[in-house]
Amino acid sequence: MTTRALVLGCGGTIGRAWTIAALCALSEQLQWDPRTADLLQGTSAGAELVTMLASGVAVDELVAMQQGNADDPRLRSHHADTPPSLPPLPLPRPLNPRLLRSQRGLAALAGIAPIGRGDPSWLARLADGFTAGRDWFDHSAARMVAFDIDSGERVAFGAPGAPAVSPATALQASWSIPGWMPPVTAHRRTYIDGGAASTVSLDLLADDDFDEIYLIAPMASPDRARIPGPGGFLEDRCLRRPMTGVLAAEIATVTARGTRVITICPGIADLANLPPNFMHRKRQHQAFTHSSRTAHDTVAAALATDTG
Repeated sequence: MTTRALVLGCGGTIGRAWTIAALCALSEQLQWDPRTADLLQGTSAGAELVTMLASGVAVDELVAMQQGNADDPRLRSHHADTPPSLPPLPLPRPLNPRLLRSQRGLAALAGIAPIGRGDPSWLARLADGFTAGRDWFDHSAARMVAFDIDSGERVAFGAPGAPAVSPATALQASWSIPGWMPPVTAHRRTYIDGGAASTVSLDLLADDDFDEIYLIAPMASPDRARIPGPGGFLEDRCLRRPMTGVLAAEIATVTARGTRVITICPGIADLANLPPNFMHRKRQHQAFTHSSRTAHDTVAAALATDTG
């Protein structure tokens, strides 16, 4: 029997919209329910979607939520609670010399990034609404990746050996975008968005014995595609390009062990009408409508040319 993992990457409000469109296309083309994956791993917006999938929410319900017409009041409330397009003015952060010395790229910059002042309670409401006080999700192999800025290491909450935290804490930690949301403290450790270190943290599964991994990474573009315009240029240089480089190395690590990795990332057509501000609340419906038109071909191409 084929063992299968689903890994969903960071991407904020717009990345969530694109990922739902890609999940819908993947589910249709494989005739597969992502909820049945042997493992679900998410980072930031990906952890947000894992929260719902691991709680039994079907892909068509995610689509309805993204369109603003979900039947489930928890999904309607979550969609309505999407953060504003710009964060509150952040607070300065004391320098973290150890992080600056030990890390590279975006992970090192987390050592100087300001402290976000956004309200993360909307994420806690989502997790609490679906777990109702239980220790973890219905899907026991659900994982959420955060970055420990004290040690400079990533942690996949829910994985064996990871610190035990509540689902709400895990989600808020994984979604704690530097400069946007406040860091999360648990067990005397301080966590921020896992995307600061890796867009998907695929390499955390290198020692797991899966036959195939379906990977959806809205903030990476291996074909060097980018959002048009000056804002897209900045998004590409500051975020998309470095995240793509990290992802390429992680894919090489996992496929070297013989695991098939089906990598689904946005291409030129997908990015053509997406805003460079990945948190653009007012553009999420437009982004989803556009993504729903392009994701079918993007997923089909990925399925035809997977690695491994």
